[in-house]
Amino acid sequence: MIEPEFDALLLEAIDEALSVFGDSIMQAIYFHLERSFNIKKDGIPHRLGAFTQAIESIFGAGAKFIEILIMKKLHEKVDGVMRWNEFEEFGFMEYVAAARRLFKVKNRIKTVQDLVECEATEAEDCTAFARSVIDPETEVEKFE
Repeated sequence: MIEPEFDALLLEAIDEALSVFGDSIMQAIYFHLERSFNIKKDGIPHRLGAFTQAIESIFGAGAKFIEILIMKKLHEKVDGVMRWNEFEEFGFMEYVAAARRLFKVKNRIKTVQDLVECEATEAEDCTAFARSVIDPETEVEKFE
């Protein structure tokens, strides 16, 4: 599944960004997020808006620095080029949404390439692989 994979990358990016403060401070931040804002670490990808507000509440103007660090780390992990309208505001939430879309597209391409390679080898297990990628009832790719 693509969503859990992206969520794991996002959490890794957050960990790496917060680790600039040191491990004990990073753990204190996660503790404070859970205790004061009811945001568990593994729930951050599903409560990104609340996480953003909590970070802004904790760090004030310094939250932008943390958000930029997270975006840089996430960009390294997704490893892609994102385009956006330079005249529109593109904040942390928008960036994560764009990175999630890019990650999905890149994984669709990889899955299709894997299927083509599998069929090229004429392996018997290609049928099972294709069924895991294509929904037989709708014949639509199951990527989301």
